[in-house]
Amino acid sequence: MGPMKKRVLIVGGQFSGNFSARDLKKHYFVTVVDAKEYFEYTPGVLRAFVKPCHLDSLTFTLQPVLERSIGVKFIWGEVKQLNGAEKTATIKTMFSSTTEEVGFEFCMICSGCNFGPFKPMGESLWFPTVHEEARQHSDWKHIDERFIEGRRRHVLEEYHKLHALNAKKATVLIVGAGFIGVEWATEIEHFFPDVKLTIIDFLPKCLGPLPESAAEYCSDYMAAVGIKEFYNMKYDAKSPEFWNKIELPNGADEQYICIGVKASN
Repeated sequence: MGPMKKRVLIVGGQFSGNFSARDLKKHYFVTVVDAKEYFEYTPGVLRAFVKPCHLDSLTFTLQPVLERSIGVKFIWGEVKQLNGAEKTATIKTMFSSTTEEVGFEFCMICSGCNFGPFKPMGESLWFPTVHEEARQHSDWKHIDERFIEGRRRHVLEEYHKLHALNAKKATVLIVGAGFIGVEWATEIEHFFPDVKLTIIDFLPKCLGPLPESAAEYCSDYMAAVGIKEFYNMKYDAKSPEFWNKIELPNGADEQYICIGVKASN
């Protein structure tokens, strides 16, 4: 008999959590816990909001993949507390009103980040809202995105909102011209061509960290399809001067904030 395998608890079943589970399972007893029942391919999620059937290509339910394909244990629940000294996690599983203690020798926190800098819990469209505390502050309390069907409902709701904005030829302001802002602006323009789009950034050009040629390419494309760009521009929604500078004296019908990152742990 060899020595007993040690237990690893992985908090978060998305990119880093699932890769870690797969690579560690030969040497450890691995348990993955996630507050939602599915994996979502975040980099593709913008397309889902403008073309909802795309969500199927971006998601899968975690339990069959982790337990049957990879061969580790999956808990659908939320880690409420980690006790490093005791090496235990307090977990509230889905459908349970009480918590339970799960022991481990090693714990990996793979809980990612959020993108909404002006929301108390960092809420944004780009990630499902799945933690109990965050759901209390949510702008979409009526939808439970811990379920894949809840996520689908939210995607459809945003799609219908964009549809209505398109029908009334609405003005939309996108704050932040990084990866997300530029992709979001161009996705909306492609699928909802009657929406009048403006994108701003406090940097001197779009796609700050990318090579100059990439920024030029995207800027040329946005200009060609009629997306107005304003750079070296600080976002200040309360200032009439700000709205005048970006040629929207009456404000915008809708705003999407595509700046900032908040860690989830």
